[in-house]
Amino acid sequence: MAGHSKWKQIKHYKAATDAKRGAQFTKLIREITMAAKLGGGDPAGNPRLRTAIEAARAASMPKDNIERAVKKGTGELEGVEYTEITYEGYGPGGVAILIFSLTDNPNRTVAEVRHKLSRAGGNLGAANSVSWMFDRKGQIYLDSASYEEDAALEAALDAGAEDFSAEGEHYVVTTDPADMHTVKSALEAKGFASTESEIASVPKNLVHVEGKTADSLVKLLEELEELDDVQKVAANCDLELEEAR
Repeated sequence: MAGHSKWKQIKHYKAATDAKRGAQFTKLIREITMAAKLGGGDPAGNPRLRTAIEAARAASMPKDNIERAVKKGTGELEGVEYTEITYEGYGPGGVAILIFSLTDNPNRTVAEVRHKLSRAGGNLGAANSVSWMFDRKGQIYLDSASYEEDAALEAALDAGAEDFSAEGEHYVVTTDPADMHTVKSALEAKGFASTESEIASVPKNLVHVEGKTADSLVKLLEELEELDDVQKVAANCDLELEEAR
């Protein structure tokens, strides 16, 4: 993966090579449970739950696991009480980082996050210290090998997308968060199946990092995402890596 990459591209590359299904299922189950708790157990009326269930299905999670997670969220089954917390900080090269967590022990989670950041030469910031550098957007990913770019672009714009870009092995269709499922359904109706969709924190501007700094940053982001309580990580970096990871 030589050349310039965003953190999301690195994640896509590694997702295809790392077999971490157990940890992935745990994070997906937590998200389904929290989504059902906050918005009810009907995906048709709960966009966050619908997104979480679609992600679980894309990861080949068994239907029973999904249903149990929903019932734990709605209170039909007993489950762990999770708190949703977003941590903000800086990593190597002054890159801004958002760390989204679902935890049953906030004291443990903040200690783990602070330790990872400090060890990498970064630091944990106060609320809104970096979140203002990101916009919440819907993002739909299409396999670029499966579709012609011009046709995918036309379909995305016709479906109501805000933006379209070709990034590595994917086309990224960007939408208003409230429109993501509508745009995704419209794309599917035109024959464009997505590989993934999410409500993402998209950086307004990117910070360029390269060499050892880029390697250290990628290592930090990977370690943060591997924490049990961390659901996802966003960073405003433009990574220039010298060799494939």
